[in-house]
Amino acid sequence: MKISARNVLKGKIIKVTKGAVNAEVLLELPGGDQVVSMISKESATKLGLKSGKAAYAVIKASNVMIAVD
Repeated sequence: MKISARNVLKGKIIKVTKGAVNAEVLLELPGGDQVVSMISKESATKLGLKSGKAAYAVIKASNVMIAVD
């Protein structure tokens, strides 16, 4: 896979919750952090997303904010 996004995080799907239109996908990263993504239900089905499957969180944004305490 080649992609222009600079932030590609590999992980394992923990949970997929399908609604009427969208699906919420919970991805666990190797360090234990989790990323949640809302995608279309159709996309989740086409990608065959299910618990235990390896997947990538691809983050492409024009702005990424940094904060400190």
